[in-house]
Amino acid sequence: MKRVIVIGSGGAGKSTLAMALGQRLGLPIVHLDAQFWQAGWKERDREDWLEWQRTVLLEPRWIMDGNYGGTLDVRLAAADTVIFLDLPRALCVARALGRALRYWGRTRPDMAAGCPEKLDLDFLRWIWQYPFKNRPVILEKLARLEGKKVVRLQSVGAVQRFTDELTRLS
Repeated sequence: MKRVIVIGSGGAGKSTLAMALGQRLGLPIVHLDAQFWQAGWKERDREDWLEWQRTVLLEPRWIMDGNYGGTLDVRLAAADTVIFLDLPRALCVARALGRALRYWGRTRPDMAAGCPEKLDLDFLRWIWQYPFKNRPVILEKLARLEGKKVVRLQSVGAVQRFTDELTRLS
């Protein structure tokens, strides 16, 4: 595992897992949210965003967390390992709410500077609808991948066992 992407619903724990894996595997961590957003929650220019990703994906080693479906295929092609956090939506919503409370008004470590934590109904709705709208598309893309390691983790226990196994092996 040298080029790893971590995907899943908001609140699934993508950034947390990426940081844990980065430490265990010695991989540099790339938080897509920190690159996509600019101060004041302004989106990065699409062409600049694509060019930045293409450049970073040329690096020999990384772990990336984040979704950004419009560019997911580019990351899937470059990765050797895909970890899909396919956790229950109620857990993801609860985690998103907890994160909002923990960081409210401050910028999280995995977010761009000048983007203080916020929570809105659209984001909660996206998380709640993820199993029906986004998950089927992700599963279809993962089923078509060839020559890649795909890890689908469907519970907190599965995530813990996966990280424990990596610790044991490293």
